[in-house]
Amino acid sequence: MLVHLSVHNYAIVEHLDLELDRGMSVISGETGAGKSIMLDALGLTLGDRADSGVVRPGADKADILASFDLSDIPEARAWLAERDLEQDGPCILRRVITAEGRSRGYINGSPCPQGDLKALGELLIDIHSQHEHQSLLKAETHRRLLDEYAGSQELSRQVQLAAQRWKQTKSELERLSSQGDEQRARHQLLSYQLEELDNLALGENELEQLEQEHKNLTNAESLLSACRLVIEQCSENDAGNVLSALTGSLNRLGAFQGQPGALSEATNLLASAQIQVEEAVGELNRFLDHFDADPERLQQMEERLDAIYTLARKHRTQPNELTAMQQQLFEELESLNADDQAVDRLSDELTSFARHYQKKASELSTLRNAAANTLATAVEQEMQSLGMPGGRFSIKLSPNNSSEPHPNGLEQLEFLVSANPGQPLKTLAKVASGGELSRISLAIQVITAQTSRVPTLVFDEVDVGIGGPTAEVVGQLLRRLGDRGQVLTVTHLPQVAAQGHQHLFVHKLRGSDATRTAVSKLDSGQRVEEIARMLGGVDLTEESLAHARQMVGSAQA
Repeated sequence: MLVHLSVHNYAIVEHLDLELDRGMSVISGETGAGKSIMLDALGLTLGDRADSGVVRPGADKADILASFDLSDIPEARAWLAERDLEQDGPCILRRVITAEGRSRGYINGSPCPQGDLKALGELLIDIHSQHEHQSLLKAETHRRLLDEYAGSQELSRQVQLAAQRWKQTKSELERLSSQGDEQRARHQLLSYQLEELDNLALGENELEQLEQEHKNLTNAESLLSACRLVIEQCSENDAGNVLSALTGSLNRLGAFQGQPGALSEATNLLASAQIQVEEAVGELNRFLDHFDADPERLQQMEERLDAIYTLARKHRTQPNELTAMQQQLFEELESLNADDQAVDRLSDELTSFARHYQKKASELSTLRNAAANTLATAVEQEMQSLGMPGGRFSIKLSPNNSSEPHPNGLEQLEFLVSANPGQPLKTLAKVASGGELSRISLAIQVITAQTSRVPTLVFDEVDVGIGGPTAEVVGQLLRRLGDRGQVLTVTHLPQVAAQGHQHLFVHKLRGSDATRTAVSKLDSGQRVEEIARMLGGVDLTEESLAHARQMVGSAQA
């Protein structure tokens, strides 16, 4: 509930700090004193539009702060928690409007957009007036009130979730299906490309081995000549070869006994060189023995290499990257196959979600239809006692004619009213009188108050156009609502004011150069005087005071 309202430099309010309690708080005052200024300022903290004209003349900004106790409002606590805005203690909404027209909003000290103030505010306060907070004009409010009255809030939530799941699944299915022709063409191309690569069957390191062998075969004659020449120079030339020279050198040096260290090292190196030359000659001979210069083999290799190079050019890649590309194409094809499977799966899910939605929505429709007549009859009875004899109230449920699951269920829901006998039923938005709309709202709230999620109700001039016994009934109804939560009501009727649990008096303080509005919380004696003033005018008489005391006493009895 609203526990504190602080207003600085707003309109003709210089400074106002007001503590508010549970129950019914009456707001009264002289005409033009600014009774609605408090509610207008409160509306700014709840996301109403603002302009620089609301700033008190001479001030640089208007600053309004509203504090709420959320102990009994789990929806608001959950809303804050989802956005990491919760804090210990009261929830504080703040609005600052500069003289230049700039506006800033805050929730628990954190800057926030105007839309967030409005969204949270709708969970905290319901303002019934001729201003923007007439939530009763919204079809969404009609659904909520009926579902709360019918006890079908959870079922309504399940219907909404079922419709959302169906819509999300349909969207994904359409996305995949819309790619059908393009996807099938891509699937066909990938299959063909992979078939070519599979047929090529390029082995690991095959390309490097083929290129090396091909190089050897194409240089066969020069390679063979070079090998034979080296063998001849190393071991077969009769005129002199490397091995003969090394053997002769070792024999000469070996004839000397007790060789110095350097000479012994030289002898060892020559012996090692002799061994290595002999091994090199052996390797060359083995190469020559196994070397195959078969022309058919060369042709086969050239055909194989040509196939590899041609496929690489076709895919605009390097020959040594064909294997990696083949894996990439395979993974893409697998993804497309998965999409095909997903289409089948999503189609089955869509059918299942539609059945689930239809089941839950049908259950919801049954509960709504059963509760609609009962609620309409109860509201209509309250309307009779609120100065609207012959008034009628009806709840119209009509098929939404949607070909798809609708989050609100199978029907559109609308409150219809006829405020006067003989008038046709019309939508609430077409009720001409703001006072009539407020009283109809009051009738609905009285019936649904026990299930309403909004703990604070504000009624601005609900008693316009009524008086006498009807005014007393309005006051009694407001007090009944106050017994269950918090009610703020602006009134000019003593019959309504007498029913309040608290009484706030709005008045003007006139200085030498400026006029400002102030609000006082009246004690019991002051309250009797204010009600007496409302009964008989400025001059208080013993009769009016006695009447006022009697009215207050009867209300509290």
